Amino acid sequence: MKVLKFGGTSVGSAARMKDVAKLICDGEQKIVVLSAMSGTTNSLVEISDYLYKNNRAGALERINALEQKYFDVIDELYSTAEYKAEGKQVLKSHFEYLRSFSKAVFTLFEEKAILAEGELLSTTIFQLYLKEKGENSALLPALDYMRIDKNAEPDTNYIAENLALQLEAQPDKTIYITQGFICRNIYGEIDNLQRGGSDYSASLVGAAVLADEIQIWTDIDGMHNNDPRIVEGTKPVPVLHFEEAAELAYFGAKILHPTCILPAKLNNIPVRLLNTMEPKAAGTLISTQINRGKIEAVAAKDGITAIKIKSGRMLLAHGFLRKVFEIFESYQTSIDMVTTSEVGVSVSIDNAKRLDEIVNDLKKFGTVTVDKDMVIICVVGDMPYENVGFQARVVNALKDIPVRMVSYGGSNYNISFLINATDKKRALNALSESLFN
Repeated sequence: MKVLKFGGTSVGSAARMKDVAKLICDGEQKIVVLSAMSGTTNSLVEISDYLYKNNRAGALERINALEQKYFDVIDELYSTAEYKAEGKQVLKSHFEYLRSFSKAVFTLFEEKAILAEGELLSTTIFQLYLKEKGENSALLPALDYMRIDKNAEPDTNYIAENLALQLEAQPDKTIYITQGFICRNIYGEIDNLQRGGSDYSASLVGAAVLADEIQIWTDIDGMHNNDPRIVEGTKPVPVLHFEEAAELAYFGAKILHPTCILPAKLNNIPVRLLNTMEPKAAGTLISTQINRGKIEAVAAKDGITAIKIKSGRMLLAHGFLRKVFEIFESYQTSIDMVTTSEVGVSVSIDNAKRLDEIVNDLKKFGTVTVDKDMVIICVVGDMPYENVGFQARVVNALKDIPVRMVSYGGSNYNISFLINATDKKRALNALSESLFN
């Protein structure tokens, strides 16, 4: 069995839903994970914001506008009066539920219930479309099997056990439709997976059923060897190792969230990135396969802040680094890069929300310097230290770019550079020219 995930753009209109149906209706048994229709989650966030502000009229106005958008989709999606009527009845039920939130106290719990409606709507109307087409399909409610624990991490045993029960209850179906992103928490309340959203859902479902393959369908033909928004002539990378894909995702490749492939990696399930607009394109296959001695891609992560702590007390000082890192831990701020010398340590962070407090505490240990508006450039491939020469190629490509920090050796799959945001475009193009052209 395969697991296929389609994002919001892929199901963003009636025409797109019909295209997805053509892709999945091939007679092979599969689980299909759907996101909310593009734009829906943003609308639901806006509705929630009005309700937080106790502006019920504003919330109802936005609910009405969103409902009309879905009525237009229903008219275009179904071909018979019977199914159009049934689809509209489904919409009325969901939107009356949304309106009910304007009559009560609104908190974070209600917001999560509202946000879940996007996926519940897309899957319900899509399943109804498959039913109209006469496909042998069924709906698997994610809220009946997808759960997170008290640490907001997926409860994998619960997911596997309860998903198996749902599949066993209707074993003769060819296509199973389910929601991405949404789940319940340990208290049974509606919640969501946050990181990676529907991609994470697909990976968790794939791991739970030990799928043959997990396919992530988006609007781009695989993971490219550089940022196509900045660099011309980029190409999709045919094959990536799990570790290479994770590095690229973490350091800026937007097509995939770094967390979402972990369940697939742990169960050795290949993940294929494909393009809904060009379904015949090969895309990118992520697995344990690796191209030995090859640099595969470049990614950039924006919004980085560099912090340097300089102290003569650091020399041979036992526990200095521990004390520094404990400050970041106390403010729940993760570190991207670390470089050290005899008299100082430099780190980079991508969340500057608690920057003032962090800097204030770090001043107890030395002189603190902060550089904002930085970018991490990450070069990814098979790069263990035994493969001589690749470091020189990468560094030489950046010979005209001021580099604030360099990180190499923490992984066999990447070398990272911290540069000013103003040099990002020049750096990405220079690396493409040197490494791929």
